Amino acid sequence: MNPALLIAEDEELVRRDMVATLKPLWPQVKILEAENGLQALDLLAAHQPQAAFLDIRMPGANGLEVARAASGHCHVVFCTAYDEYAVEAFSARAIDYLLKPVCAERMAEAVTRLKERLQSNAQPAADLTQLIAHLSKVVAKPALRWVSANVGDTIKMFEIDEILYFQSEDKYTKVVTMHDEAHIRKTLRELSEQLDPELWWQVHRSTIVRANAIAKAQRDDLGKINLVLKNRSEKLAVSQAFNFRFRGM
Repeated sequence: MNPALLIAEDEELVRRDMVATLKPLWPQVKILEAENGLQALDLLAAHQPQAAFLDIRMPGANGLEVARAASGHCHVVFCTAYDEYAVEAFSARAIDYLLKPVCAERMAEAVTRLKERLQSNAQPAADLTQLIAHLSKVVAKPALRWVSANVGDTIKMFEIDEILYFQSEDKYTKVVTMHDEAHIRKTLRELSEQLDPELWWQVHRSTIVRANAIAKAQRDDLGKINLVLKNRSEKLAVSQAFNFRFRGM
């Protein structure tokens, strides 16, 4: 069976160039293309590719989130336009990096390394936690401290630590605390860029939850995961793309 390789890159021209450069170097490989992090997570769960080229900065879920999902199951190559991300850890045998724009020579080196690992049945890195934590600090934008929401003629102020989860609803995002909720115009994608990924987990295309607000995760008769919160009665659905967060179940 021919191997599958995921390319996750939100800039279409860059993604096309990467595909065009890679195809003659590895004609047997099946290439899966994702234009954002959420698509990448979906493709990762559905096709289980053997390798992935991940842009570090992507909307929806960044490359570090996708790398978490791929950890132990897929060889990861990070792609970046910023050389400060090329930390020493990238030189480890488990991970490579490509500096954009990707030249044919560097792509050939990465492909050769991937082919060698697949042919030798080398196991992908099982724990990228330290590297991802380091890069998360570099990638992160200033942390969100307060959220303001218009409710009639009143502006409600929510401190980020009291919020339990955010959920997309039509053109708005619902903000939910222990005893209150409101709607804001900021999108879930915009919010995700200002939330610490170690503390805030995206568990569905439409839901980001504070990790320490989760009481437990339950599987139903169909194997789907639902989250029970500590201080709310509703349950939050976990989509298949984000099941990796609960592998220990």
